[in-house]
Amino acid sequence: VQLQASGGGLVQPGGSLRLSCTASGLTFSTYGMGWFRQAPGTEREFVGAISMTGGSTYYEESVAGRFTISRDNAKNTVYLQMNSLKPEDTAVYYCAAERGYGLGSSMEQYDYWGQGTLVTVSS
Repeated sequence: VQLQASGGGLVQPGGSLRLSCTASGLTFSTYGMGWFRQAPGTEREFVGAISMTGGSTYYEESVAGRFTISRDNAKNTVYLQMNSLKPEDTAVYYCAAERGYGLGSSMEQYDYWGQGTLVTVSS
């Protein structure tokens, strides 16, 4: 199983960025997908998740209303659209796959992890 995250980069405060995560080696439509992030010197934290059908999403409070998770099961890809970015959003962002319906918010609930992509929000 491989999860390949991409789309990170440098963006100014208030800007937008879209991350992608493409999965291989698993039946994508049978996995809920989540996004986590880890800033330097901190623990990895939950950002949001989407159910295996894409019909439900769940977000951490600090990103709700600014971030949107979507998925395309035909392309085995999940997306994280990030708007109104703030310097405190700077982190390495990881995608993860949770067997079954999904919407888990704990790392322990996830079966597979991507390698991470760095997002830097700075002027």
